[in-house]
Amino acid sequence: MTSPDVYNLHLVSDSSGETVTNIARACLVQYENIQVTEHFWWLVRTPGQMNRVIEGIKNTPGLVVFTLLDKKVRDMLEHACRDMHMPYVSAIDPVMQSFSRFFERQATSEVGKQHALDDDYFSRIDAMHFTAQHDDGQSLESMGDADMIIVGVSRTSKTPTCMYLANRGFKVGNIPLIPGMTLPKNIATATKPLFVGLTREPKSLSDIRQSRLRIMNDKRGGAYADLDGIREEIAEARRLFAKYNWAVIDVTRRSIEETAATIIQLYNQRHNTTVS
Repeated sequence: MTSPDVYNLHLVSDSSGETVTNIARACLVQYENIQVTEHFWWLVRTPGQMNRVIEGIKNTPGLVVFTLLDKKVRDMLEHACRDMHMPYVSAIDPVMQSFSRFFERQATSEVGKQHALDDDYFSRIDAMHFTAQHDDGQSLESMGDADMIIVGVSRTSKTPTCMYLANRGFKVGNIPLIPGMTLPKNIATATKPLFVGLTREPKSLSDIRQSRLRIMNDKRGGAYADLDGIREEIAEARRLFAKYNWAVIDVTRRSIEETAATIIQLYNQRHNTTVS
């Protein structure tokens, strides 16, 4: 096997850097046998800050990907890249240009506007607070107020999926299924939340639990990671999901983002059906 090629990648943003990072990484995963050193330059809004970025690019040459709205700061970067013969690309220009043509008006180019402290922002904060308070079966008395309730056996990625959904503005609760436990009927029959059951292939789940036990230096062993016991846990969980006709997602080969996207689709479909 040949050793990977090594490249520098400079990600420059006048805001939090989330957009340019997500775009770059969505593209990077499509290339095999490369090694990329990422250089992050966030909240670049003044000429002085841009001078430091340009110096960094000179010291570690590589592709420059940016999201910059201020014309003066952006021009500095583009001129410097041209002088250094450094490749550069704006990550959002094609989309912004298409929007401008479609709406027949120019964008305001207001830096940081996507992170405005508006009603939507505070709704997401409320959702994150709610989700943290209703993690791992907590606060069952108010769990029925959730937009979604995620149910599944241990180590099916319930908590990270819930927190991802909360960051998208959904109030989410999660309930772990423990062998022999009975789900409170008032929760299981709640009509407001969308219920989704998460499951995983037994061998994969056994491996994850064994790794968890080693990391935590947990001496439980035995039934928690036993493959036959896990098969029965999953079968029992599936019987519960079928009893209440809940949607089921197998997370074995899904990322948290993919699982969350599927749940959001189910939520939107349910909401549209209810509205119509």
